[in-house]
Amino acid sequence: MKRIINAIIVVFIFPLAISACAAPPTEEMQRARDAVTRAENDADAVAYAGNTVVHARDALTRMQDEADSKNYETAKEFAIEAINSANKAIADGQSAKERSKTEASALLDSVQNSLAETSSAINNARNVPDIQLDFNTLTQRTDEARNTYGEAQQSFQDGNNQDAIAKGQSVRGELSDINTTINEAAFDTSRKK
Repeated sequence: MKRIINAIIVVFIFPLAISACAAPPTEEMQRARDAVTRAENDADAVAYAGNTVVHARDALTRMQDEADSKNYETAKEFAIEAINSANKAIADGQSAKERSKTEASALLDSVQNSLAETSSAINNARNVPDIQLDFNTLTQRTDEARNTYGEAQQSFQDGNNQDAIAKGQSVRGELSDINTTINEAAFDTSRKK
């Protein structure tokens, strides 16, 4: 009799337990889709954490593949992975944007000082007798650097920190080259005396 009761319990309860696990994790799957969509539409996540957005999208695809194959527990795991990756992409994008803003601001301040120093070096070099420099070219290059610096500032004001950094680094390199030219000419002039 006990065996019959156990058999009845197994026959009726086991299918109920299986059917409870056999349902797709629709809530988690929808949350995963929503999270990935938010990450894909977040400009900072895409610009600064693109690889993490791609990882979230891949997890979403694997989630759907597993759900289609009725591997619901695995689909749920991929849904959670997609949600976590999407949220990480958004958070990483925001923090990277703040870091790039700080970096761009510091770089532009530094470049502004370098522009003043380079202009001063050109003016001082004009007073050195017999120095071999093409002052028109140096002035033109400095003016072009100043224009690029203005573009970098505009990019920074527009929130395009990456462009501001790229242009600021370009100006810094050009000013360094101009200063090296002036210093070498001054050294050559002093050796001839």
